[in-house]
Order: sequence, then C-alpha cells, then structure tokens
Amino acid sequence: MDIEADILSNVVVLDYARQDGRVLLTRNCNDFQGLHQANPSNPGILAVYQDFVVSKNMTYQTIVKAIANLEAASYCLENQFMILNQWNY
Repeated sequence: MDIEADILSNVVVLDYARQDGRVLLTRNCNDFQGLHQANPSNPGILAVYQDFVVSKNMTYQTIVKAIANLEAASYCLENQFMILNQWNY
C-alpha cells in the first residue's frame, strides 16, 4: 500500500469514528496525530506508542488497564489526542 492510500484509509477510519461517536484506539500515532491536528473535532483518539525495546511496549492487558485508569479519572476524551502510555500505572 502506498503512503497516499494509507493516509486515505486512516481518514476513512477517523470519519467513521466521528460519524458513529466512537473513540479511536491506534498504534498508528503519527498519522492520526496529524489528522487530529488538521481537524480536532472527534470523539477522542487514544494513541499507543511503540518502543524500539519490545519489552517496553504495552500489552493488550496494559492497554485495558490504562483505559480503565483513564475512565476512573473521568477524563473527557472528546476532541482529544490522548497518549495512552501515560495512563499505564
């Protein structure tokens, strides 16, 4: 897939999330941060950054825990690009 097609597919995914009122969870942080900056109106984007050291990456279990921590804090996600890694404690 070329870069233009990849970005276009990301636009489609984000538009679907907007239309359906769904928070988007992604590991494609750079592309979606750029899309968020271009149009910050969205239900929220949760970004999971990957590290070069694989053992530092969030597992599915730690992603779920981080989302639970975010929910417990009653943080408003609307129109936010949230780095989920920071909520892993």
